[in-house]
Amino acid sequence: MAKHKRPVKQAARHLITKLNPRSPISEQFRTIRTNLQFTAVDDTLETMLVTSANPSEGKSLTIANLAIVFAQQEKKVLLVDADMRKPTVHYTFRIDNRRGLSSLLVGEYELNEAAIKSDVPNLDILPSGPIPPNPSELLGSNKMRRLIDEAKDQYDLVIFDTPPVLAVTDAQLLANFVDGSLLVIRSKQTDQESAIKAKELLEPAKAKLLGAVLNDVQTSKDQYYYYGE
Repeated sequence: MAKHKRPVKQAARHLITKLNPRSPISEQFRTIRTNLQFTAVDDTLETMLVTSANPSEGKSLTIANLAIVFAQQEKKVLLVDADMRKPTVHYTFRIDNRRGLSSLLVGEYELNEAAIKSDVPNLDILPSGPIPPNPSELLGSNKMRRLIDEAKDQYDLVIFDTPPVLAVTDAQLLANFVDGSLLVIRSKQTDQESAIKAKELLEPAKAKLLGAVLNDVQTSKDQYYYYGE
């Protein structure tokens, strides 16, 4: 990923693939989309989660823009905020978070009642909902498994935003229910030991480890002179 000049908190809300789909950075997200599709060449990638080793490594920015580029490919996409400890997706897309994933898992709402249409065609958002006292138990429940099956019937691709894998077990639990996991690594911030440990924690899951996205890399304009605007 190219380095952004804005502070991290502002950049995390910047959906460049929606605002400027012809930019070099948007093209990089489309390249990630293509690579993910290649990794699942023998099987259809219907569900995946995105996580990072530690907080503030660009996970939420990456997952939001990835969801958009898949939707721009005319796939019907559901982005689920499964970080029920520190949710951010509702901030990114500026939507209501009073009902969401936690509401579904305790039986208060159905999927079609809690999922919200975004202003990006083909992209629906399921925010986290109210923060529960037991996120890990909810994510590892049979109800979560049934919810994923229901979402797969309604969407071409379901993407989960999960907490950092070194902090809590939520991503590891959910990794057993999805088709693949993607790890976000931030240049000059994620140390090698943390990245390796995060990979080792995801590998025992039933899901395939799809790869890693190196985020926030310093680049020069010359690297874009041919294809860039």
